[in-house]
Amino acid sequence: QVQLVESGGGLVQAGGSLRLSCAASGRTFSSYAMGWFRRPPGKGREFVAAISWSGTNTYNADSVKGRFTISRDNAKNTVYLQMNSLKPEDTAVYYCAAKNSGGSYYYTRSYEYDYWGQGTQVTVSS
Repeated sequence: QVQLVESGGGLVQAGGSLRLSCAASGRTFSSYAMGWFRRPPGKGREFVAAISWSGTNTYNADSVKGRFTISRDNAKNTVYLQMNSLKPEDTAVYYCAAKNSGGSYYYTRSYEYDYWGQGTQVTVSS
């Protein structure tokens, strides 16, 4: 089992920045590929960014490319999502997810993940 706890959400003005953190406990964090997803108000969950277990490979959704950066610190069992140039359409509950996977792979589909956090709210005002 892996437990995931997100933090860092909040209210920010358009153009501002936030950094989300996802702290993992339980099994060996470094053997898990990680991802960030979000659920905007009234919409389904959507992919945001993913990172391989080593941190070597990352991938961002087109909607956040050039603005968001995913990273991880395996020594701290934590994955981050740095969000810059935030827009009102980034408003959502943000979730981190973990998939037991070695190698250099990242995953972009929610059904591929094994564990999920409880989510953290990000609200961007115009």
